[in-house]
Amino acid sequence: MTSDQARIRYEKTGHLATVTLNRPAVLNAMDLRTHAELADVWDDFAADDDMWVAVLTGAGDRAFSVGQDLKELAARERTGAAAPSSFGSRGKAGFPRLTERFDLAKPVIAKVRGYALGGGFELALACDILIAAEDATFALPEARLGLIPGAGGVFRLSRQLPWKIAMGHLLTGRPLSALRAYELGLVNEVVPAEELDDRVAGWVADLVACAPLSVRAIKEAATVAATLPLPEAFAARYPHEERRMHSKDAVEGPRAFAEKRPPRWVAG
Repeated sequence: MTSDQARIRYEKTGHLATVTLNRPAVLNAMDLRTHAELADVWDDFAADDDMWVAVLTGAGDRAFSVGQDLKELAARERTGAAAPSSFGSRGKAGFPRLTERFDLAKPVIAKVRGYALGGGFELALACDILIAAEDATFALPEARLGLIPGAGGVFRLSRQLPWKIAMGHLLTGRPLSALRAYELGLVNEVVPAEELDDRVAGWVADLVACAPLSVRAIKEAATVAATLPLPEAFAARYPHEERRMHSKDAVEGPRAFAEKRPPRWVAG
């Protein structure tokens, strides 16, 4: 791998954006440049109204991502360039990273093969749908390295898994197999590696068949309301829902149903 090779491959096809972590020689470990490139990609994805869904994956068949590039971190610490670090990415390359883009209403699918460790697992946890190959392995090994899962792993894993199971993995760094993650509800589907692309394509097709403004409004409302009492959830303001409610798509859906034809969404 040459030093000038892009860390991220970003491809647009129809309404799909495919985002590929592109450092397979180091199991898609994320250095500072990776985070900077990712920030540009997520900015573009969020701003492009023709992009309705993203798939996040890793190059090669060995890893989704093993997280932070620890060799780069160690080198920066030796030179005094690495400041003490805790939760979040503020003040760091690529801020805000996907793990903190709380207002990103477009759906993101994680397509996982091989290792999803540390920050790689945290990226997958920040996605809305997670499809894993049978060979996928998830873990947050930060406690074994004198670190913490500061990109949201502490917070998301303890919300997405039963408490004691989450704490068992957080406190020990023990790995979680794809099948076990599925049994616990952390993964939507586990499939043979050779079927992974087709299964993800099926989820993409289902998402693109839906009204994009409805999808964004639903994600926004579910995310915001997750920590609200039910009466407050009903009374809260949801900007994406306000846009959907007054959109052409809100009229098109019922009209297409009544006319027995496929709807023609315009995301407006």
